[in-house]
Amino acid sequence: MTRPIRIVINGFGRIGRTVLRQLLSDPTHADIQIVGINDIAPLETCAYLFRYDSVYGTYPDPIAVGDGTLTVGDRVLPFWNQPDLAACDLSGVDVVMECTGRAKTRPIATAGLDAGARAVLISGPSEAADMTVVMGANDDAIGDHRIVSNASCTTNAIAPLMQTLDATLGVNSAHITTIHCYTGSQPTVDIPGPNLERSRAAAVSMIPTTTSAAGQMTKVLPDMKDRLSISAVRVPAISVSGIDAVVQLRNPPRDGMITYLRNTFAASKLVGLVDDPVVSTDMRARSESLVIGTRETMMVGTRQLRLFGWYDNEWGFSARMIDMARKLAARG
Repeated sequence: MTRPIRIVINGFGRIGRTVLRQLLSDPTHADIQIVGINDIAPLETCAYLFRYDSVYGTYPDPIAVGDGTLTVGDRVLPFWNQPDLAACDLSGVDVVMECTGRAKTRPIATAGLDAGARAVLISGPSEAADMTVVMGANDDAIGDHRIVSNASCTTNAIAPLMQTLDATLGVNSAHITTIHCYTGSQPTVDIPGPNLERSRAAAVSMIPTTTSAAGQMTKVLPDMKDRLSISAVRVPAISVSGIDAVVQLRNPPRDGMITYLRNTFAASKLVGLVDDPVVSTDMRARSESLVIGTRETMMVGTRQLRLFGWYDNEWGFSARMIDMARKLAARG
């Protein structure tokens, strides 16, 4: 029998909770053992927020808390309130899913390794990581790096698409706008902040802003640095984001763009297609990194592609966290 993959979830916020939902609800993840969950918030609060989720709904199985345990259905999971993960014994742990959002410095990023884990996977951009990796874009170069950033949700949506387009059709230049739902980094009412636009109430305005994906893409696909620009507009939606891409192609497909996309991504778990007239809420809990809307995708002239795609910035990103954890654990 193959040894289970042993993981720890450090940080039980939006991504940590979404990762756990996927691990517990998908039988294909039965080979992953959750060694522990760590968060500085009270266990009772964490259990409540896991059970009642404003985006994904109420979790269907019974949930209970014990002395240092979170029980979901028949699964009893150790739960720690340890501010310093390095103080835990993580011997035998394959991957720490570092989901606190605090791993911006090397001492915090290495805490899981210091505690005995074999690898740390950071759920967001981090200069402290050894490498920034996106499944379907540069994951074949992961090597033996032990601290890996899973980049951002938007980078995961864009990088596999652009890598494929550039490799097969050639990309002269591209500009992509991400139409992004609001997140916890934005205020619910107007408050002073370092960025004036981002100081405004998230749920009542479309807010033009920057995106970390612009910098992340240069790490993941450095050859596209001078050919790709990315901007963002935050919109009043609680989940699911989109990309609106305008791409100048070097060698347009002969059989038409939609046929090309269908054939190219037919077997992909990272990039999907949807033909129906959908809206953002219809894309909630889709596990792909990007779902291309064929109704909104078209060629303009002979070389200009306009492509629109959806991504659930929490669910899809969490699915890639699990994929990446598997890849890290498989190195032996």
